Amino acid sequence: MTTARDPGFVAALGAAVRGQVREAEPLARWSTFRIGGPATVLFPSGPEDVASALRLATERQVPWFALGLGSNLLFPDEGLDALVIRIGKGLDRLDRDGDSWRIGAGMPQPLAAKRTAAAGWGGIHKMVGVPGSVGGGVVMNAGCHGAEWRDVITSVLVLDPDGHDRVVPAAAAGFTYRRSALGRVVVLETTVALHAADHAALEAETDALYKWRRDGTPFNQPCCGSVFKNPKLPDGWADDAPRTAGQCIERVGLKGHRVGAAEVSPMHANYFINTGDACAADVVALMREARARVADALGLVLEPEVKLIRADGTFEDLSE
Repeated sequence: MTTARDPGFVAALGAAVRGQVREAEPLARWSTFRIGGPATVLFPSGPEDVASALRLATERQVPWFALGLGSNLLFPDEGLDALVIRIGKGLDRLDRDGDSWRIGAGMPQPLAAKRTAAAGWGGIHKMVGVPGSVGGGVVMNAGCHGAEWRDVITSVLVLDPDGHDRVVPAAAAGFTYRRSALGRVVVLETTVALHAADHAALEAETDALYKWRRDGTPFNQPCCGSVFKNPKLPDGWADDAPRTAGQCIERVGLKGHRVGAAEVSPMHANYFINTGDACAADVVALMREARARVADALGLVLEPEVKLIRADGTFEDLSE
């Protein structure tokens, strides 16, 4: 199998797209964790570049990985053999037609929340505290404060590995808690149905939610966002027992605990911090320890929300 590091592939990719191709680009620059080794990265100028890159990668059997703002991801220290397609500028549209809004995958979720709220439209305003891009948020059905993308999505425009686009209706997207069934595709944009509301009230709510996120989480430090999903609680779970992933990790005494330079945040236990020069192995070891301690003490299995990425761009199972 050819890798995206191959000079011949890099040359062919550069000739096929209008956007920029960078070799040996440190993924730590494009990860909110500030962790990750080198990779060949495409910065597409628009959807046509993404389609061309996918066609070339499929033709040459090169693995690929779509990257937004780099939250909710942990890249390997050795980097990726897969081509990284960075979804950002050129794929960040925001258009309204009545109560229907088309939002590009490359737009940051907080920015989409703020702009729609300022225009007097509610529905995604609660996403103001969710890190990452719209595309990544749609793929994982991100959410907070009781709101999720599946609440408002009517359809998703995607590209398949052969570079063909198609529209996936919300009912066929397979949305569940923090995941979708969109499969091996690149999200280009999503269409959502929002509701008209008083813009002053919406902006006041987004300001309050943003302040809650700022004051209650280490959002301004290198981290990925929430490390674990909130657990499924068994019937009869005591009201005074921990209910969220953060509460579980705090209950077993891991706040402030470190493995190497990776630390369980003293502010919020479901946020792990890169204190300076943490490597992916440090974070994985800390995740395994937290998971084991919670399982032993509370009988709950914490499932990762952060995606652990292998060199070929596929996801690693923490239990492996």
